[in-house]
Amino acid sequence: MLPHEICSKLQNAFRARHARISLNHNTQTLGILNILLRAGFISSLTRGTIAGPSPADFAGAKESERRIWAELKYRDDQPVLTSMELISKPSRRVFMSLKDIRMICSGRRSGQVKPLGMGEVAMVRTQDKENEWLEAREALQLKIAGEAVCRAR
Repeated sequence: MLPHEICSKLQNAFRARHARISLNHNTQTLGILNILLRAGFISSLTRGTIAGPSPADFAGAKESERRIWAELKYRDDQPVLTSMELISKPSRRVFMSLKDIRMICSGRRSGQVKPLGMGEVAMVRTQDKENEWLEAREALQLKIAGEAVCRAR
């Protein structure tokens, strides 16, 4: 599943007031959802199958039937996640150095990338062999550059 599919599915689920959503099980989806969980945009993650969230069924399921179920979070009947947008697009990928990441985290524009606002997070895919997913501020602390994939507020 590509980042733009993840962003649109999550945004649509929040707008439709769904309680939970299932997404394909892969490292990219898990990385993005893990960042959203730590930032407080979603309340929980559970492994499961197409039928529903069930870690016991996940272990015996075929690869094509495995899903990650995300419990969506609302406050005062309003979605916590208001928008998710891509920074890197399939036609134009945005790689950021440490200097660029520091600029957007400290409230300054870096090239075409707008600065992060209060309560906003950016997902960075690192360029090491594991393709680790980090929030921009974590990447800055660990001094790891990478591709800025998407942002959520």
